[in-house]
Amino acid sequence: MFEKVPDILTPRECMQLLKIGKNSMLKYLHSGELEGFKIGNRWRIYKYSVIDFIMRR
Repeated sequence: MFEKVPDILTPRECMQLLKIGKNSMLKYLHSGELEGFKIGNRWRIYKYSVIDFIMRR
């Protein structure tokens, strides 16, 4: 399922995978439920973090 997904995702790609909106995405990133990092002022999310997030839900 995730073979063609890049190892590092943009928030938009992650939102499409999880089928959530921008506010939910930011909430999960700020709370630490979804592991990501910032480059400048732009978020990037690890693929393994998305998979882990899905498994916990």
